[in-house]
Amino acid sequence: MNVVAAAGPALAAATDNPAADFSDTPWWLSLIKALFLFVFLLLNTLIVIWFERRVIGRMQQRPGPNRTGPFGLLQTLADGVKLALKEDLIPRRADRLMFILAPIIAGAMAFVSFAIIPLSGNVWMFGHYTPLQLTDTPVATLLVLAVAGVGVYGIVLAGWASGSTYPLLGGLRSSAQVISYEIAMGLALVAVFLYAGSMSTSQIVLAQKSLWYCIPAFFSFGVYIITMVGETNRLPFDLAEGEGELTGGFHTEYSSLKFAMFFLGEYVNMFTVSALATTLFLGGWQAPPGIAAIGGGMFNGGWWGLLWFVIKLWAFMFFFVWLRGSLPRVRYDQFMRLGWKVLIPSTLLWVVAVAFLRAANNGFLGDTMIFGGRMHRSTLFVIVVIVLLVLAAAWIYDYKAAAKEKIDRSPPTEVDPFAGGHPVPPLPGQTLREPAPALTPAAPHPDATSDKEDSRG
Repeated sequence: MNVVAAAGPALAAATDNPAADFSDTPWWLSLIKALFLFVFLLLNTLIVIWFERRVIGRMQQRPGPNRTGPFGLLQTLADGVKLALKEDLIPRRADRLMFILAPIIAGAMAFVSFAIIPLSGNVWMFGHYTPLQLTDTPVATLLVLAVAGVGVYGIVLAGWASGSTYPLLGGLRSSAQVISYEIAMGLALVAVFLYAGSMSTSQIVLAQKSLWYCIPAFFSFGVYIITMVGETNRLPFDLAEGEGELTGGFHTEYSSLKFAMFFLGEYVNMFTVSALATTLFLGGWQAPPGIAAIGGGMFNGGWWGLLWFVIKLWAFMFFFVWLRGSLPRVRYDQFMRLGWKVLIPSTLLWVVAVAFLRAANNGFLGDTMIFGGRMHRSTLFVIVVIVLLVLAAAWIYDYKAAAKEKIDRSPPTEVDPFAGGHPVPPLPGQTLREPAPALTPAAPHPDATSDKEDSRG
């Protein structure tokens, strides 16, 4: 008994430690993998810009870029060269140091988060057996949230250092948006941590061998999908770039390569949040369940993992493009209300529910088994309570919405026919409000009358 008690913390620490083994990874191989990640993200960014313009063009019944290179593939490269050759302007009232530093922060932070994403399992590379991942830590997932928080500095500095009103407003709006949705995003990831028992990305991927977490943590998956769109300032949530309100947002005064850095950071962030969603909810680099069972898992490891990872990654990128071509921009107050009044409270309740479910599954709320030993009785009790609470909340919401709609639709009993500036006849059951009497001329003051008589006399 004492041996088991003593081994408990060691087993917990071993479970929480990363599953990726970097013992056979020399430092120069880490540099090669870092270069591979950098080139991988740059090439995917070039392709996704072309892909976005072509897909939206098809959705709008137009060809999209099709002149520069085969199928227009070199159009993005041509646009990048054009941006590099443009004149680099700095406003006279700008803070030069901060104005230059802001796009560097925004662009660099976008690449850092990808370091903890496992693109595949162990692969043979230059004579070494190494994970296709740059690094991993016991709290690797929190690194993405931390880096996203640092990236907000680039947005704030860009708006403030421009020395102009509209970039400042765009920077404040964008920073408030990103910070608000980082809270809901972090809460959505807590359910994954509870299921996996670790915050290491390699451990989370291995924990999804039998079941991807998008199924048991379906609510967290939906919240993460919404927050990742808001986090990357993409339609319908690109409120920092409302052209009709703020001209171009926090990067209005930027040109040439500085603007390209913001542009690059936006698309790399799209890949980062999509890769994190793939890792935490869709099994990471693991093959789909049917393919993973072929040949004893011959297609579920090595360089095959990179293929499945890229396919899942680009499925999210198509989702981004589809949203941009389909949905209009929402109002800023609606967006912030959704984050603070809907997503954050509901995600907190969901985390509590998942915690009770995990405790019941592990036998902390009772050891009695039902259904032939397949489920704890406490687990069924928790599920029933959660379902009843959800149904009660839905009923209360529908009841209040129906009552409000009834009040809004019921016509007033008394109407002013001239309220809109022109006479309106009453509806059946309504009475007309008597109009206010016309202004009558005031009676002359007695002193004024005597003055007039004196002047006449």
